[in-house]
Amino acid sequence: MVALKNRWLALAALVMCVLVIGLDGTVLNVALATLAADLGASTGELQWIVSSYLITFSAFLLPAGLAGDRWGRKKLLLAGLVIFGAASGFAAFAGSTATLVAARAVMGVGAAIIIPLSMSTLPVIFPPEERARAISTWTVGMGLALPLGPIVGGWLLENYWWGSVFLINLPVIAIALIAAAILLPESKDPASAKLDPLSVVLSVSGLGLAVYGVIDAPEAGWGSARVLGSLGAATVLIGLFIYRNLRRREPMVDLGLFRSPAFTWGTVATVFAALALMGGLFVVPLYLQAVKGFSAMQTGWGLVPLILGLMVTGKLAPRIAARLGNRSAIVTGMLLLAAGFALGSLTTTASPFVLTGSWLGLAGLGLGLAMVPAMDTVLASLPEAKAGAGSGLVQTLRQVAGAFAVAGLGSLLNSIYSNGLSGPAKESIVAAARLGDPAVLFQAQANFVSGMDVVLIVCAIGSVAGAALVAAFFKARPAPVG
Repeated sequence: MVALKNRWLALAALVMCVLVIGLDGTVLNVALATLAADLGASTGELQWIVSSYLITFSAFLLPAGLAGDRWGRKKLLLAGLVIFGAASGFAAFAGSTATLVAARAVMGVGAAIIIPLSMSTLPVIFPPEERARAISTWTVGMGLALPLGPIVGGWLLENYWWGSVFLINLPVIAIALIAAAILLPESKDPASAKLDPLSVVLSVSGLGLAVYGVIDAPEAGWGSARVLGSLGAATVLIGLFIYRNLRRREPMVDLGLFRSPAFTWGTVATVFAALALMGGLFVVPLYLQAVKGFSAMQTGWGLVPLILGLMVTGKLAPRIAARLGNRSAIVTGMLLLAAGFALGSLTTTASPFVLTGSWLGLAGLGLGLAMVPAMDTVLASLPEAKAGAGSGLVQTLRQVAGAFAVAGLGSLLNSIYSNGLSGPAKESIVAAARLGDPAVLFQAQANFVSGMDVVLIVCAIGSVAGAALVAAFFKARPAPVG
């Protein structure tokens, strides 16, 4: 274990690792319009610039976590940082969309290594009584990317060329790499399960096809042969992966982890919170920009209430959980998250920003209160030898569930938005704004807000469902005092 005086510095290194991952995703969203103009990228190519990263990120989380357990978490984490940094530099100077898509796919592999191994390192360097505080800091570090990405990305695009949104990763990666190399201890378990090549192929291809299918569904249609074929093949491959791992003496992923109520219901809470948050945040930036007329930088500032709420309860969550127990803290947080989304569903085209800021702040309070004890519950249930594999499994479930949430809610939003619209305006609210027709734009904005309100109601219902499941089935004892 790291010396007491250094472990909080080591945590700062882990926060830098996850911050750069979050920044990259949110910065890229701001840059898509510029990429379309400068690289001549079509809508389909823009989708692949985003999707190639998400597919490889989702697919490699499981083997990355297990590899860290077996060969060394620090070693693999440093390798992930190098991969992500090198691919970022390559992406910055890509001369074509095909090259950029390839670079983004490699960045996804690097991110898939960084996220589970940074999470699984927390219980190695922090004792149980400090772990919840460390998780709250790690969680806030991930959340900071939400407003920082658009703010930083908007400033870079106003002053530099599009490649700067990838180059900005390099100094952050360099600092994280040096800090992690100096401050983090090595931890591994050579006796952990071996990387079974067939299981790796089944999991990577199955998860990759699943995420591809749900990303493609809003564009191609849920009933299209391409989507049904992808999801059908994914189901077969993931089924074979599960069957193989249930039969093997040393499975690549120990599905027996789900026999632990703490692991199961802590994971359920994190997945439901991620589902609701990703679905809600899918619509907010578009609302702020296309309905309220915010710039990219203003949109970033508009998300600050969410982070402030997350920081407040992220800091207080360990104390609250110590008094009430992790289960009560998680349920309360999920209900606050639901209340935030329910308040957001009252939005109209004429609503002032104070309503948006209020519901985002309330959702942030709920997110911090739910996520910190949920992640603490999961990590506390994992044997140190399986910390990487278990963390990879949790992050995989969150990522795949989030992809389904965005695709499903995106389809729901589009079905409501397109009602009564025709021509280019029917494609998106951004296209409607470019037409310059006030009457069409008014209708498009009204439709979008109606769709957004329905999406937020669904997110609220999902948060209540998560709270109900945890309350009913997770019989947890009070958490240790932090």
